[in-house]
Amino acid sequence: MVSQAHRFHTRIVLVLTTAVVAKEGLLRLEWETTGREVGERGVGRRSALAAFSGALLAGCHSRAGNGGPSIEFTRIPQADPGGREKHDIIEGVVKGGRAGQQLVLYARSGKWWVQPLVSHPFTRVQANSKWSNATHLGTEYGALLVEPGFRPPPTLDALPQRGAEVAAVAVVHGGKTPPSKTIAFSGYEWRVRDAPSSRGGNNRYNPSNAWTDEGGAMHLRIAKQGEDWTCAEVSLTRNFGYETYRFVVRDIAHLEPAMVFGMFTWDYSGGDQGNREVDIEISRWGDTASKNAQYVVQPYYVAANVVRFTAPPGKLTHSFRWDPGRMTFRTVRGSGGAASSAPVSEHVFTSGVPSPGIESVRMNLYVFRSPNTALRDGAEVVIEQFEYLP
Repeated sequence: MVSQAHRFHTRIVLVLTTAVVAKEGLLRLEWETTGREVGERGVGRRSALAAFSGALLAGCHSRAGNGGPSIEFTRIPQADPGGREKHDIIEGVVKGGRAGQQLVLYARSGKWWVQPLVSHPFTRVQANSKWSNATHLGTEYGALLVEPGFRPPPTLDALPQRGAEVAAVAVVHGGKTPPSKTIAFSGYEWRVRDAPSSRGGNNRYNPSNAWTDEGGAMHLRIAKQGEDWTCAEVSLTRNFGYETYRFVVRDIAHLEPAMVFGMFTWDYSGGDQGNREVDIEISRWGDTASKNAQYVVQPYYVAANVVRFTAPPGKLTHSFRWDPGRMTFRTVRGSGGAASSAPVSEHVFTSGVPSPGIESVRMNLYVFRSPNTALRDGAEVVIEQFEYLP
């Protein structure tokens, strides 16, 4: 039986397996998709309807019940049985939910493990009913829509049935491939952004704007596509926590005032700590008279959390050392980074420093859409090396 879900451009093929139905009352669900991710928390390329009512409920192991709320996955990470060293983004939509309800996500690696962290087990359902978070990888992914007061177990042998404090349950198998393109750089795997972002003011991202050359350097580009610009972003597929992060970057003096090159951390689950975002940003933010670089511990609107400086032409090494309650930023000329190198700039923050979670290191090049300074030409930034130094 074939059904078209036009909104997600998804062709769903339901194959009835007699033996399975006789034993478990389940349907096997197979799908193909042609949709594209369309937002920061938008629809993934390999999206699949993960919750149905009536006879279709069992097709993706949803247990919402007729007429009750349901959970839909729109971005499904890759299946990886030993995936606790890696993470990805998982997204979806809640249908028929009520105010106060939240999601609890699980990834299966032997047992079911709560995601993204035991200390941060809840995922917020946004006002538009969408949800998004990071997850460690597993062979299957589960989502529970729960009532206020629910206490998520850190691990489970089996997910609970609907009832009492659990309003809906959905399960989906991990994908055969990652939902986004990945690139190898400096010995690590980096996920390439292909979804729009509100960072800088509603920018689109094109995976072709990020690549590595024969020498192993990472290139990020802003390029014209049609009547508008497209940007570039890559993010690590694992997290490290405390210690030193170092970036060797070639000359950035050519960047226009309306361009931003960022090296930063970001954690979907860290909303209570500014998403665990700390930044080294190269930009004049549309002001031609401004200094062209800054160190930031979020939130940026706290004046003491931002230190501006001037990054000179030529190759620079930017770094930050993350310690409990202390974040030390440093920029030096060349590709040294040794403690004895004379710094171009350095600063120590001791207030507002986040604790580690499931943050990922990211690098991006995007347009700051200022009404006063329009972008004239595209540009490219070359990162020669990234290092994590425990």
